Amino acid sequence: MSVKCLYLFVLLFVCPFALRAQSLSGQVLDAAGRPLPFASVAVPVLSRGATADENGRFALPNLPAGSHQLQVSAVGYATATPSATVPTDKPLTIRLTAEGKTLSEVVVTGVSRGTEIRRSPVPIAALSGREIRLNANANAIDAAVRGIPGLSAVTTGPNVSKPFIRGLGYNRVLTMFNGLRQEGQQWGDEHGIEVDGYGVDRIEVVKGPASLLYGSDAVAGVVNLLPALPAGPAGQLHGEALTEYQSVNGLIGNSLAFNYQKNGFQASLRGSHRLARDYQNPVDGRVYNTGFAETQLTGMVGLARAWGGVHLWLTSYDDRQEIPDGSRDSLSRRFTRQVFEANRDDIGNRPLVSDDELISYRIADLRQRIRHYRAFATSEVKLGAGELRLLLGVQQNHRQEFNHPTATSQPGLDLQLTTVNYQARYLLAAVRGYELTVGANGMSQANQHLNATDFAIPPYQLFDLGGFGVLKKTFGGLELTGGLRYDVRRVRWDDFYVAPNPATGFDAVADPATAGADLQYPGFGRTYTGLSASLGGSYALGERLVLRANVARGYRAPNVPEIGSNGLDPGAHIVYLGNRDFTPEFNVQEDLGILYKTPGFEGSAEVFYNHVDNFIYQARQYDAQGQPLRDAVGNSTYQFQQAAASLYGGEIALNFHPTALPWASLRTGAALVIGLNENAALRERVGDAGRYLPLIPAPTSRSELRLVAPERAGRRLTNSYFRFTVDVTAAQNRFYAVDGAETRTPGYVLCGTGVGTTFRTKAGREAMQLVLQADNLFDVAYQAHLNRLKYFEYYRASPTGRLGVFSPGRSLSAKVVVPF
Repeated sequence: MSVKCLYLFVLLFVCPFALRAQSLSGQVLDAAGRPLPFASVAVPVLSRGATADENGRFALPNLPAGSHQLQVSAVGYATATPSATVPTDKPLTIRLTAEGKTLSEVVVTGVSRGTEIRRSPVPIAALSGREIRLNANANAIDAAVRGIPGLSAVTTGPNVSKPFIRGLGYNRVLTMFNGLRQEGQQWGDEHGIEVDGYGVDRIEVVKGPASLLYGSDAVAGVVNLLPALPAGPAGQLHGEALTEYQSVNGLIGNSLAFNYQKNGFQASLRGSHRLARDYQNPVDGRVYNTGFAETQLTGMVGLARAWGGVHLWLTSYDDRQEIPDGSRDSLSRRFTRQVFEANRDDIGNRPLVSDDELISYRIADLRQRIRHYRAFATSEVKLGAGELRLLLGVQQNHRQEFNHPTATSQPGLDLQLTTVNYQARYLLAAVRGYELTVGANGMSQANQHLNATDFAIPPYQLFDLGGFGVLKKTFGGLELTGGLRYDVRRVRWDDFYVAPNPATGFDAVADPATAGADLQYPGFGRTYTGLSASLGGSYALGERLVLRANVARGYRAPNVPEIGSNGLDPGAHIVYLGNRDFTPEFNVQEDLGILYKTPGFEGSAEVFYNHVDNFIYQARQYDAQGQPLRDAVGNSTYQFQQAAASLYGGEIALNFHPTALPWASLRTGAALVIGLNENAALRERVGDAGRYLPLIPAPTSRSELRLVAPERAGRRLTNSYFRFTVDVTAAQNRFYAVDGAETRTPGYVLCGTGVGTTFRTKAGREAMQLVLQADNLFDVAYQAHLNRLKYFEYYRASPTGRLGVFSPGRSLSAKVVVPF
């Protein structure tokens, strides 16, 4: 790094601007005027927070001068979002009302500045840390799916979930950790999101094109996983210990966290470990090779001053994940395991998996290992009346699939992806009510094969950069927001040769001069460009009703597997072929929404229409005789295609909380999306079988009745609750039926129940939180339409009449959280 670059880094991220520190203090009370001990008070856009004392009093030191939107919360109370101006000559008084509502929460994802959910023209949903903790979640994405209508996930076992927003997923959904885009081979089905779910304090989801702020890969929306801010009285070490058990797969989870803050210095550290064996259901019993072992570390140090702040994050993720293939005995339906390679493997004569193997926590030989490391810094700097926000980070993802039963230490896939992310955003001071934000962000990537034998994609280099401007103006109850963005992405790779390795018998990377070398990937280089735009607004008809509308154009450059694939993905059992002639996807989405709230009710309804040009999907390939193309061991061949597509649907969310029954609430949400394939040539060839798009979630609804015990002074048990949930999933009759790619999925109803309470000390501080939960209470046998294991079947018929692997059965879970 040059001296000039080093000086620039210091200037942007570390330089202590010499401005006078300001402090904001106050007290948090309930509706009756009683202090709320240990309430949380935060300034989300500055990543700063504080915890009130036992009398509800708080202090936020070192805030920059100006107006700030706070977010104030306490367990069992609705989040408040008051504004405060610094400096001020009197303490602030904040009152919270009972039970949680969401429409007034401040979000930072998908907007240029901190914005209330109800005033954002783009549909945004948020899930609080408290709601996340009340469920027994398989992973962070599973937690979000439970609480946000319109969000679903493609799964491959309990620990592998890929987020889908309104029917679109993979590289069309941008997943972020605290604002840093997640880059980890997200084109694959066999691994999840590399984030510690125990450390996620909030999830924000943008439902619609967000390319304006984030560039390529956000045409469907954004999922931002936000970690907790350091909290607690200054100068004291605080934290929590968490332990969890889930019966469906024997999951044992533990997490320990520490945080500290004083005089603007902030630090936090969390370590987590989760271990699970094969999950079970009433049809398959235990499903072989679905266990995992996961270890995560997350650390942060930061400085908050009147000039701004800087935070440095370091994370480490290590997951050993078994690879299921669904093979079994044709008569007994017991699972079998592979013991020989390729053409020596007779799938009809594999040995049965023993009961000891099914209940063991040992990770099987056929497995994958995924390691992901991040180091990134964020900074907010006051420059006059404006503010500069910066992000600079590097992350590395190392993915290995060990798929050789006769050489268990030899990885098949061995990919290492290194990504550098950068972002700069400047918020200009408002002039006559106009708020302008300009910025640029992008990334540089290098992906390479290490000690591999399978080469599903080429090694490549990628450079990406885009600039944008967003303008916001308020006219009384009307808020208008619009913006433009332009992106450039360059993708290239050199000739890539493969040849047999005499020492191992497997293929390996080879020099072109090697005898028998095969040119698997001819060199490639192309530049993609895209123009994104958005225009929308919200109109408040009084304090209760808000109408909003938005139209946005998104952009996505084809990913490397789509343009360059030429090999077997061993985890998917599919040979993929790319298409070098692909052009970028562009979509235009229109959103309309209505939001309404009263003291006892809150509701929203959203509808959307999304047209996608150059939509990329997979299609099975055939030979000259019309027979499906397969390799020597029966793996099907698919090639990526492009055509137009349209998606439409909507979501509703209702929250009843009668003022006459403050201890009761009823919440319900529902989502529907229909995806139409507009490939005229395909429709002419296959008819209605090609009418719909693949991987469209079935219509769903989720309802919850929650009863909360009334608070009483001096009671040691607080926030005690009982909840009953009903998840209804309709049959999915609108599916991509070409070549048997998908089949109809019957509907099902899953019920759950839970109880919990919080123990307090005599001083009123939380001592322990206990959560007991039962999911799939009646042990229903079902298959989720987006569960890839549904299609893991090697026979045309079954003695039981049931094909494929079923989703998890009943699970009883317990979670204990001890704050200190």
